[in-house]
Amino acid sequence: MVIMGAAGDTSGVSLIRDTPSGPVEGVLSGSVERFLGIPYASAPVGEQRFAVPILPASWRTPFSATKHGPTSAQAPYPGTLGKLLPTRIISGEQSLNLNIFAPAMNGSALRPVLLWIHGGSLQHGSNALPGYDGSNFARDGVIFVAANYRLGAEGFSVLKDAPLNLGLADVMAALEWVKANIASFGGDHGRVTLMGHSAGGSLVAALLAHPRAVSLVSRAIIQSAPLAAQPVKHAGEITRKIAAELGIAATRDGFCSRSPAELVRAQSKVAPGSNPLEGGPSYSVAIKAPFVPADPFQALLAGAAKEIPLLMGTTTAEARLWLAHSGYDAKPTGIQLGLLHRKAGVPRDAHKLFARNRPAESSAEVLGALATDMLLRVPMYKLADARHYAQASTHVYEFAWPSPVSGLGAAHGTELPFVFDNLDAEDAIALVGDTAPHSLASAMHEIWVCFATRGVADWPAWDLRRPVKTFDGKKNPVVLSPREDEAAALD
Repeated sequence: MVIMGAAGDTSGVSLIRDTPSGPVEGVLSGSVERFLGIPYASAPVGEQRFAVPILPASWRTPFSATKHGPTSAQAPYPGTLGKLLPTRIISGEQSLNLNIFAPAMNGSALRPVLLWIHGGSLQHGSNALPGYDGSNFARDGVIFVAANYRLGAEGFSVLKDAPLNLGLADVMAALEWVKANIASFGGDHGRVTLMGHSAGGSLVAALLAHPRAVSLVSRAIIQSAPLAAQPVKHAGEITRKIAAELGIAATRDGFCSRSPAELVRAQSKVAPGSNPLEGGPSYSVAIKAPFVPADPFQALLAGAAKEIPLLMGTTTAEARLWLAHSGYDAKPTGIQLGLLHRKAGVPRDAHKLFARNRPAESSAEVLGALATDMLLRVPMYKLADARHYAQASTHVYEFAWPSPVSGLGAAHGTELPFVFDNLDAEDAIALVGDTAPHSLASAMHEIWVCFATRGVADWPAWDLRRPVKTFDGKKNPVVLSPREDEAAALD
């Protein structure tokens, strides 16, 4: 589903901020200043296509930042997933843009900054979705920035004669722009929290492992994200399939010979909705210098970014989103049930333990629980343990409130409307319904604001007791070592 309607809220009082890049015209709505679609890098077209991002040319006349800028080339999610995760697509070349939501400037005190990196399998998403409106962060004293980056073939192709991980390079360029410009909006470039969900969280992990991290990021939030990158050969599988589909070489010239829209169509043919349960070709961060000199997970385990406080977590039933998309029924086939055994190396004893612990759940739900822990929860715990021994500040949460929509429960992405305190947004309602508890949204949002402001949360930092703040919408308890037997079985 593609969300239609206006590309931005233009109501309010016009205002102009002078930045090192040039003057920017935005809108003051109540107590929130909104600046939308500001270019942080040159448009990725012509000579800049499949090239490392560079600063845009500065401007003298005010840049109109009253509407969302273009989004990266992409297609809506297919099938059931498209109903749960709506898409907004805005045409245009200047897709490397960012939105800023800031408290109305009052005095000289600088505010903390939160830079949001959206998810979407490195193929979908944008900063223009209603659910990513940062007004409530600005209301609570945080300058919220949301950046677009190149997706799919444009951002994560593995071409013989072009840089790798260009979408990641875009995010780094956005961080550099924030460092140079955010003071013009009242922001403190020395207090920047980098936050990402799913694929966006993977980009956050990769950036934390980069030597430049400590000079650009002061805090980080990783939500429901794989932490590892892939070898170049594996990451290039989808590139090779697209090249074969189009009859072109896997080179910069070959891919430049086709429009972004043509590459998106080919991508949809060779990887029609692949997901972690079904396997198949998909985009991933590739391990190769200069942007990813080592596997981020291993680098973080070895102590990278230990100076940076980290908040990270998962939902209880991440994989239910993938189950809904894949069409697995309550009784998956033997082939489907055997997928994790063959491809992910799930111990059969672990499968039996998970099934025994869930006597009322279907085989598909047991499969999903295994996938959640294998892909996300167990690696996260390993990283939290390593950071504890390195005396790095780490807070871990689990989102457990069950969405009533399509039996999702606490599936992948269901925590986002609560973090943003945007339960009334169209894309939020599609995922969590129209009766979600505002008290839970207020509680979670307040914690994220506190972390972005002071680098701490309201529950104990990770230690050998493994404290996990559990957002269930009731008492939101801190649980010590939840489901320890299952985590140990997969460790």
